[in-house]
Amino acid sequence: MVRYCKLAVGILLIMGPVLERMGAESPDPKSPAGECMTCHKEKSPGLYRQWFSSSHARHGVTCIDCHAASQEDPDAYQHFDAWISTLVTPKDCSACHEREFREVAGSHHARAGQILKSADAYLAHVTAGHPAAIQGCESCHGAPLKIDPDAPNKLSPLTWPNSGIGRINPDGSEGSCNACHPRHTFAIAQARQPESCSKCHLGPDHPQKEVYEESKHGNTYYTHLAKMNLDSFKWVVGEDYFAAPTCATCHMSATATQTVSHDVGNRLTWNLRPPLSTRQKDWQTKGSRMKDVCSACHGSTFVTGHYHQYDASVRLYNEKFAKPATELMTLIRSKNLLKSPAEFGNTVEWVYWELWHHEGRRARHGASMMGPDYTWWHGFYDIAQHFYFKLIPEARKLNDPDVNTWIDTLLKDDPMHRWLNQPAADLKAAIQSGELQTIYSDLFKAE
Repeated sequence: MVRYCKLAVGILLIMGPVLERMGAESPDPKSPAGECMTCHKEKSPGLYRQWFSSSHARHGVTCIDCHAASQEDPDAYQHFDAWISTLVTPKDCSACHEREFREVAGSHHARAGQILKSADAYLAHVTAGHPAAIQGCESCHGAPLKIDPDAPNKLSPLTWPNSGIGRINPDGSEGSCNACHPRHTFAIAQARQPESCSKCHLGPDHPQKEVYEESKHGNTYYTHLAKMNLDSFKWVVGEDYFAAPTCATCHMSATATQTVSHDVGNRLTWNLRPPLSTRQKDWQTKGSRMKDVCSACHGSTFVTGHYHQYDASVRLYNEKFAKPATELMTLIRSKNLLKSPAEFGNTVEWVYWELWHHEGRRARHGASMMGPDYTWWHGFYDIAQHFYFKLIPEARKLNDPDVNTWIDTLLKDDPMHRWLNQPAADLKAAIQSGELQTIYSDLFKAE
């Protein structure tokens, strides 16, 4: 370790009264903790000051408490007189935050690093290249961290730095706490704000950031930011703040009847990620939890009405577009009609991918979060255009009689698709009379 010097005296003279007021004792200047701070205040002052202003500092949690490692750990290295690891994993954090560790370990976030097994990762690696996947996909999702025995700190530059939410760590734990609680302040106020989530939840395939910003929730949040009481340790919606909800409010934070949860799927009724939307396990219970959040500010009629419309929109996407599009692609593949053997080597595959992965997700997320523009113009409008005027024409180019018959039957017999062969005047009259709307009445039926 760095030898004790005059600088340590100055630091501890400053820190002593502060730590005493915070209820913590000043560390021994010759201890590993004291020596870490002595050096890092000079070598990395920004890092040091972040820590110094944090709750960790106020509670006497120092560098060595989080970074200490056993010599046998795969990512451990000797730093002066101590064995440490650059990486601090959820397992390390669990020494103090055991409940949070368990909740994250069972969440969708913890599994995000398994993207390497998905078509998303295949698409990035094959069509673009590995560097794009590292700094694109893996920066949000996480990836297995590799150890470089020749590197000074043993973490390979092929996978480090990485704070992906589902990072797979050398100690076997999954996740990265500082994806939401950035080091070294780990401020709760930052984790509660939508910007904390918007590093990853934005863009063409999952635009939660943009949907939130266009919604009344987002508009009210940015208008009344000063009233959000974000620094309060206790943060119960309807009690400690009431101006607006954030991502954390709806998906994680406390209500009058619920405690904070680090399982971000704990209140979700639908899985909107795959080509076909599916109900979550125990979706009724999870839906009740989310409705409880809504009820802090909205009446029961409003909450019930929103879910009525939202569920119908998800079913519309499923029944009118996702199911027939998937059935069509299954038929094409079963007959070996694709010219290129490589996945994504054919135009029709790209069209189908964007139909559910981009437009389909935008429509579903827009509906879930009350974003009208993303529900329609960036969602169902694009879905309809791509289904009728990209996917179907590409399928017809294959000149297969079975494929053409399937398409003709869909457009002729399915009432949701017959509009394409009807005169515009008749359709306008059907809208005015309400006749056309009755086609979709079953979508509004409660499950």
